Amino acid sequence: MKKILVTGGAGFIASHIVDKLIKNGDKVVVVDNLSTGREENLNKEAIFYNADILEDGLRKVFEIEKPDCVIHHAAQIDVQKSIRRPMIDARVNVSGTINILECCKEYNVKKIVYASTAAVYGEPKYLGIDEKHPVAPISYYGISKHTPEHYIKVYSSLYGIKYTILRYANAYGIRQDPKGEGGVISIFVDKLLEEGTPIIFGTGEQTRDFIYVKDIVEANVLAISKGDNNIFNIGTGVATSINELFNSMKEIAGSKVEPVYKEARKGDILHSYFDISKAKEILCWSPRYSLKDGLKETIYFYKEIFEHEILAASAREE
Repeated sequence: MKKILVTGGAGFIASHIVDKLIKNGDKVVVVDNLSTGREENLNKEAIFYNADILEDGLRKVFEIEKPDCVIHHAAQIDVQKSIRRPMIDARVNVSGTINILECCKEYNVKKIVYASTAAVYGEPKYLGIDEKHPVAPISYYGISKHTPEHYIKVYSSLYGIKYTILRYANAYGIRQDPKGEGGVISIFVDKLLEEGTPIIFGTGEQTRDFIYVKDIVEANVLAISKGDNNIFNIGTGVATSINELFNSMKEIAGSKVEPVYKEARKGDILHSYFDISKAKEILCWSPRYSLKDGLKETIYFYKEIFEHEILAASAREE
């Protein structure tokens, strides 16, 4: 049994990781300041600290808990916010990671698993994007997520802390906040269930690699004991257009809603998908969920909640 500290453990992806680790019999410590994470996402069997990764109080958590491994997901993930407030973006994502690394050094943490992003690559030079692809982020968010990768490597070199860096494609699933990189799915779910009007920017023929949260969880669990001092792309290796995505979701939800098309947003990448052969070979990881299966789980989950809320509201009116 290992003791694993998960930062951002009340958030979208990390809360699912916490659930899986506890199911596997590991002891889990969660650090989250609940600025974007939600209390209802917290696993009751985890040890929870309402703490900020930027504050000195983080050291006290490491001193008390002495984790074997850290899985680091706490971050500022809103791309538009990073453009509006780049200083906050850099403080949370860069300085926060350095603070975690200092704690890892001081309290002899054996390994850190770091959640990075496809945004580090910027405009693709070729497809599928592999780990050798040039890194040239076109957003402050991409810069602030890539910079910690360098710090992690140097801390590893100087102090022997092992690491695995996982660069996620567009993540989606239950508990997702619409503001994230893969938030288009979360936004579409809301619109389809509420019979709202989804907006598609551009022609909708732009493509992305959508990866289901449960597959990301498996990659993190494997990374605890595999893939030391390596970087891996975590995606499906499949390109899906926004139009294809919307039509699949519309069919699953049984909705007749039609999208509205608006002018493409400046800086949006047209096409992107990963080459995941390195993760398959070294991590022994492959995605198990097709996009359709992942969308079904996600949409059915929220549809059930939505219908329950309507029934509850109707009962109150009576």
